[in-house]
Amino acid sequence: MTDDRGESVTVRIAGEEHTIRSKAKPEYTTRCAEYLDRRMRDIKKQIGLVDGHKVAILAALSITDELFQSQDARDMGDSRIAERLNALTVRVEDTVSGA
Repeated sequence: MTDDRGESVTVRIAGEEHTIRSKAKPEYTTRCAEYLDRRMRDIKKQIGLVDGHKVAILAALSITDELFQSQDARDMGDSRIAERLNALTVRVEDTVSGA
């Protein structure tokens, strides 16, 4: 179902069905739900937790950690690109002024 609030899609997370309304494409919402479900199953298997609430919190923390590490890596890459660009600019300016 689609309306101005988005499209509904039913997903299964931790063995429970949830209907999610989102402006994202249903395939994307399903992909997000599958990722969360997989993370929760992995944590449950590793730690042996049965309480779904605690598993969900640990999964959220783990996914947040991934996000922050990815952002930090991107920022470091951006910084390296800026440094290289500045070095190239200096070389070009030196070459042009020496010509």
